Amino acid sequence: MPRNALNLALLLVTTLLVSACSKQGIYDSAIGWERSSAGLETAEVTVGELDIAYLRSKEAVEGDTLVLIHGFGANKDNWTRLAKEFKGEFNVYAIDLPGHGDSSKPLDIGYRFEDQVNYLNQILAELGVKQFHMMGNSMGGAITALYAATHPDQIQTAVLFDPAGIFEYESELVDRVLDGDNPLIPTKKGDFDKLLDFALEKRPFVPWPIFDVMEEKAIANQEVNQVIFAAIRDTGFEPDFRNAITHIEAPVLVIWGKLDRVIDYRNADVFVEAIPNARKVLLDDIGHAPMVETPAESAQLFRDFLAESVK
Repeated sequence: MPRNALNLALLLVTTLLVSACSKQGIYDSAIGWERSSAGLETAEVTVGELDIAYLRSKEAVEGDTLVLIHGFGANKDNWTRLAKEFKGEFNVYAIDLPGHGDSSKPLDIGYRFEDQVNYLNQILAELGVKQFHMMGNSMGGAITALYAATHPDQIQTAVLFDPAGIFEYESELVDRVLDGDNPLIPTKKGDFDKLLDFALEKRPFVPWPIFDVMEEKAIANQEVNQVIFAAIRDTGFEPDFRNAITHIEAPVLVIWGKLDRVIDYRNADVFVEAIPNARKVLLDDIGHAPMVETPAESAQLFRDFLAESVK
């Protein structure tokens, strides 16, 4: 068992021994431990009528700032293990986008990529974050690319992990959605387990109390997830996004798991061809979320990319 998983298991055993904790209490303890181990703390900011939750570095460092944007149906905690690799190296912000995590989830606002770019720009302005490296996964990868194209003066570099936005090559997900089955939106018990199997080739260790709470949260969010998915489902077949990213000025690294069933890895070539200063890395035996499945390798790829980009 990996050391990180072993430490988490020991924490849960200790928690169970010293108190009669509820599943939610165990979940809170475990997530809190993960965040603390990564040097992160929770915070909130209000932008207009939206309450936005985020994680930030507990202690500021002399290094650059790194902004992390999760994917569809995910949240800020998808980044804790990658953030741990950068502890003491970067000032980290991991944002819960509107409609996700602990942020506001109104059903009557826009959720297209350009809407989320606008919300994110307001959030970062409120936080006083002016120049930064940005990383995004899946939907967050598309938002990161569009943000870089829309606000070039703010982005130092961008990293896109298995980004959405282009479906030149269709995936298993497209086929299943067309058949009326969307594995990304759990609606009943057992669906969350199927989602993880579908999205991840290398599933991280998740003890049962934490898994149960994660599943309950995912099922509770199904209505807003349906709204968000409807807003973004056709963007990969439309020309606007592909045209917009040709205006990106910052260096871009596209990292893609070759076993991704959500978005076909061959779309990496389309991104690299469209973005003027982009390169790609393909990862064998990795699925849709490299920063979750292989955080240490993902972190080193970014360091290497950054060293090459500033030459």
